[in-house]
Amino acid sequence: MPRYTLTINGKTQSVDAEADTPLLWVLRDELGLVGTKFGCGIAMCGACTVHLGGVALRSCSLPVAAVGNQAVTTIEGLADDGELHPLQETWIEQDVPQCGYCQAGQIMSAAALLASNPAPTDDDIDVAMAGNYCRCGTYNRIRSAIHSAAERMTASYYDATAKQTEQQA
Repeated sequence: MPRYTLTINGKTQSVDAEADTPLLWVLRDELGLVGTKFGCGIAMCGACTVHLGGVALRSCSLPVAAVGNQAVTTIEGLADDGELHPLQETWIEQDVPQCGYCQAGQIMSAAALLASNPAPTDDDIDVAMAGNYCRCGTYNRIRSAIHSAAERMTASYYDATAKQTEQQA
């Protein structure tokens, strides 16, 4: 069985897996990272969304052999040194999830969106989130939480920039 060295959530890890084993099962079964969920198994529902090199992808259909040297980020790695990502904070504050099963995938897709578009419109959000299904129908709360996180992230950026400017003066 081939051995793969992967960078998962900033840590290098080695796993033995068949080349065609979906990344989802390597994450869950081999590494114990169970935040990424199995939903449909055909990359249609979004519950298994992770970031590969910063891009949101479905891990249920991505063979581990295709990961290569690209960094993988799961929901467990979205927080920074124990500080929740602004999306995770707004998800909690706005009580977005009902059952919660799809929410890790929702957050990972939203994080990829905000990384590339820090001020998305409703249409931008709808397009970016189109492949993520929520059986509970929390789409309006998801959209609202994404907008709130975007505002929080933009404010944090401007606060940090202002601090740097002050320190340099």
